[in-house]
Amino acid sequence: MGTAAVVSCALLLAGCGGNDDADKPDARHRPVSMAGKGAAQLPVPQGKGSKVDDDFNGDGAPDLVLDDLVHSGHGDDPGIGVVYGSKAGLRPGARQLLSARTNGARTKGELPASFESEASCDLDKDGFTDLLVSTDPPYDGIGRPPVPLQILFGSPKGLTGKAVKVQVPAQSRFGNDWSDQPVCGDFDGDGAADLVLHASGARLTFLRGPFKRTGAPRAAGKPLAAPGNDLVTGRATDVDRDGYDDLLVRKAANASGAAAGALVLGGPKGPAETGVLFPAGTDIAFGRFGAGKAMDAAIAGPSGVALRYDVPGTLRATMESKNVAVDTGDLDGDGRSELILSGGSSGNGGGTGEVRVFRGGTGKLDMNASSNVIPSAKGTTQVLAVADFNGDKRADLVLRTYKGDGQDTVGVYPGVKLDLVAHKPLVTFSTAEFAALGDVD
Repeated sequence: MGTAAVVSCALLLAGCGGNDDADKPDARHRPVSMAGKGAAQLPVPQGKGSKVDDDFNGDGAPDLVLDDLVHSGHGDDPGIGVVYGSKAGLRPGARQLLSARTNGARTKGELPASFESEASCDLDKDGFTDLLVSTDPPYDGIGRPPVPLQILFGSPKGLTGKAVKVQVPAQSRFGNDWSDQPVCGDFDGDGAADLVLHASGARLTFLRGPFKRTGAPRAAGKPLAAPGNDLVTGRATDVDRDGYDDLLVRKAANASGAAAGALVLGGPKGPAETGVLFPAGTDIAFGRFGAGKAMDAAIAGPSGVALRYDVPGTLRATMESKNVAVDTGDLDGDGRSELILSGGSSGNGGGTGEVRVFRGGTGKLDMNASSNVIPSAKGTTQVLAVADFNGDKRADLVLRTYKGDGQDTVGVYPGVKLDLVAHKPLVTFSTAEFAALGDVD
């Protein structure tokens, strides 16, 4: 639920920094392609800890997690790729491959067959972001299954060593079901990252942080009632801006794949009160499109995008774009969020390769101020991340365009003042470069 970065134009080793003139042509900002060539392998920069999101090595720069890596087929899963950042942006050469064989914790002597990232936050409050991974531990179907979630703790060297299993106390589980769908957030407002998991049916498990290095939470109570079965995994948002992160829960999807959503509000005791109901949709994102006190919401669905301003305010709007994915981020650095639409179809003929960006306005989203990004690579395009990777106070857009399992291009598009986002990437690379780091066929 769910990002510009650059590398040195000459050596592919050091980043080219962004500046206030990033929307003007500049010799330092010529596109650099590494697709099919492979960047020289670099060591992971060592940090001392930070409060930056997704900063696994604590050097003050966000890093990028890649779950869908190019592979040779036959069901092979190379693992999880990580590209580490720097003050000048992402450095594709400083990459790392995480896999069940190398990093997974064993259950009954067996390594998990799957190893996929789910969420990231600093669970032990040491200044290094940690990665939550879902696995499939062995289970014979009798009694209560083991918890499939594991934690890879961050460190000055990044995500290294073996994962540990998330410890879910017996009183926090319900029935014989998996504890899964992790969501990171500070739901009780004490400054420490907590976890919410799906317990079973319409129930939640709330694990208070900070966590111990054994994977045990500081405290945990009985399962909580929830207005739905499916949690939107990743990182939670303080939608009503009261100092407590809020949780998005969705009900069962209808025939079109859309599901009604509800916001469970955080508070001193954690997420315990249903506050806002959202219409059925296939995707939802929060941002500050205008100048309201609370966050705004964009709910994508088969019939278009529904906009809800100053949640739970009454100001509403709709967009004709159908079957799109929605993301948000402040690309032009004005303090308001842009709405990013990818995939699907739209009134102006947008297809699976085009990404459209709409500017945040003084009161609401500016429907007439948009920018289109059409990746040079052909295929299906997805937004991987929206974050400020180069430290210029503007979010950057990371897109992945792929064809099947065997071909892809990741492009990093910087946010700019006037046009919202650059139309050409400063860096491109393929996730095929991670295969050389692993031991898959």
